[in-house]
Amino acid sequence: MTHIFMKAMSRHIVISALKITLVVGAVLNLVNQGGAMLQDEDISWSHLIMNFLVPYCVASYSAAKNEIELRESNDSRFK
Repeated sequence: MTHIFMKAMSRHIVISALKITLVVGAVLNLVNQGGAMLQDEDISWSHLIMNFLVPYCVASYSAAKNEIELRESNDSRFK
């Protein structure tokens, strides 16, 4: 588990996950809280945080898992 966390903290994965997070998080927030935003009502800050946190976690975990599996696949081919 530590290995995947360290891989997820790689600079290129963090940058990629942040880009994905900005787009997906913004869309999710508009879908989930668009009415409140348009009617000038209070927004739920916990929902806003989750709308950005979840896509970041999914994107970084997926990228890290993919790199680990790709490396293991390449390593096993050359043995």
